[in-house]
Amino acid sequence: MKKEIKLCLVYRDMWQSSGKYMPRVDQLVRVAQPIIDMGCFSRVETNGGGFEQICLLYGENPNTAVREWTQPFNDVGIQTQMLERGLNGIRMSPVGADVRQLMFKVKKKQGTDIARSFDGLNNPQNLALSFQYAREGGMVAQAALSITHSPLHTVDYYIKLADQYIELGAEEICIKDMAGVGRPVSIGKMVKGIKERHPDILIQYHSHSTPGFSVASSLEAARAGADIIDVGMEPLSWGTGHADLLTIHAMLRDAGFSLPDINTEAYMATRSLTQEFIDDFLGYYINPQNRYMNSLLIGPGLPGGMMGSLMADLEKNLASLNKWLAKNGKDKMTQEQLLLKLFAEVEYAWPKLGYPPLVTPFSQYVKNVALMNAIQLIKGKDRWSMIDENTWGMLLGRSGQLLGELGEDIKALATAQDREFYTGTPQDLYPNALPDYRQKMKEKGWETGTDDEELLEYAMHPGQYEAYKSGAAKAQFQQDLAKRKSAKQAPATPVSTPTTPPAAIAQPKEMTITVDGKAYKVAVSYETENTPTTGAPQEPTSPTTSSPPASNLKSIYAPLEGKFLLTKDSAEKPIKIGDVLKIGDTVAYIESMKVINAITADQAGVVVDILGRHGEDIEEDDVIVRLK
Repeated sequence: MKKEIKLCLVYRDMWQSSGKYMPRVDQLVRVAQPIIDMGCFSRVETNGGGFEQICLLYGENPNTAVREWTQPFNDVGIQTQMLERGLNGIRMSPVGADVRQLMFKVKKKQGTDIARSFDGLNNPQNLALSFQYAREGGMVAQAALSITHSPLHTVDYYIKLADQYIELGAEEICIKDMAGVGRPVSIGKMVKGIKERHPDILIQYHSHSTPGFSVASSLEAARAGADIIDVGMEPLSWGTGHADLLTIHAMLRDAGFSLPDINTEAYMATRSLTQEFIDDFLGYYINPQNRYMNSLLIGPGLPGGMMGSLMADLEKNLASLNKWLAKNGKDKMTQEQLLLKLFAEVEYAWPKLGYPPLVTPFSQYVKNVALMNAIQLIKGKDRWSMIDENTWGMLLGRSGQLLGELGEDIKALATAQDREFYTGTPQDLYPNALPDYRQKMKEKGWETGTDDEELLEYAMHPGQYEAYKSGAAKAQFQQDLAKRKSAKQAPATPVSTPTTPPAAIAQPKEMTITVDGKAYKVAVSYETENTPTTGAPQEPTSPTTSSPPASNLKSIYAPLEGKFLLTKDSAEKPIKIGDVLKIGDTVAYIESMKVINAITADQAGVVVDILGRHGEDIEEDDVIVRLK
């Protein structure tokens, strides 16, 4: 008798591995029935990860979206699954245990059957609560082994890790090969080793196709005893996504496995709708580079799930870097040149950062540090000068113990900056938060929702939820989409045709004036009484006209573009005029590439002017503080 093997369509991950967004709920409801009619899936990945945040960014209610999207699958007995990030829940940063517990209860009641829980550091300590809360909430607790390829991440390491997860309450195991860098034979050995120890544990194999191993790895996993294989489908298979359903289906049948037939008409309907969603608006957020496989990623091992955001970050940083290169009389770089430098720098930096598995959020941390290193080296500066606060949290043990030892240069930097390492339980650093958010909602007159689902969204995504409630999120999304559509439809301006730049662009931020025959460089402010202020208030600064001439002052410049922040939270006090800064002191922050970067003083002196405005966008090399 042929061994039966099942398939799961990772519809959520297909989109988020290709670009920034998922389809809207009205689109998801339309595509649900054709997916069901295909007749070959026992499971569908519907939500989790960034799904709820994306709904909020659209200005839509994520709870309504999950309920309506999962309902058709619930009705016919196809299991739905979500991805959750352990200590981080379904966001990028740690959250209180009570918020995590509520999440599993809410998502089960909304129609999600299986919780695929992973920890970015493969830390069993962080996932113990996920398994407990999932089972208490009525969900299946599936533990994901985050696969990466290093001297420390061996087959034996992963088999023993599965032992620990199962002992803590995991009911299923997922081999989560988020970058597709797991070598096929090693994947087979992992599955076989786990099955020999735990024959009744279901094993699901998940791999991205980016470097090209995924088809062979899927076959090795199936032969070794895997029960379910995750697949994507056209037009979003391959590239940074997943191996295609048709390929995996045909391969497994040829290998002697029993699988249901695929309803071809339903397949084409699903494919057509997915393409329709791309043509409607989602294609504006999919970088064409993400549709290609790239064996160069075998070395750096960056995951498919973050390549969409990586290419967007790269585009912004390349523009800023090329401005700097042009200003300094150097040749501009292409996106491919910067990408290759990034790949090389990830390979160099990753071991020194302790070999964290390159999965959310730690893949972003390693990528961000490597990108900043690469840019600093191009500018003739030193490595490690731009390590963001989130990455420091990882390095210092605030998310759990790293498997590898930190490089000596990182240790020395931590000592120089008086940073303390943490060896306790990570969850203890993040207290319960639901009572505070419940009180805030009461004060605002907001309902906590059915099963407290609105309370969950507010506590999990406070900034995005407030923007959703105010209508700002929908307005910003629509404005951004209109801008992208306009840019794509607008005819290119002939190079030979001179154009007059808008007045706002032409306004200088600095100028040289001559007084009594002596030249002075001064900062120019274009503030109006309507200048917005958000977040922590900025301390009043003396008028520009009363500041000493800029030529007599020292300047601290923005090392990258992003949103300028005087403080990263309400408990912190911003710098003010008259403060004495030493080299290495934190001046302010810039939010960029999903993390907050501390800006430190590279010169000492007394603050005489603060040019950066809290909450406003800032360009690389803008002056943010003047010192004397």
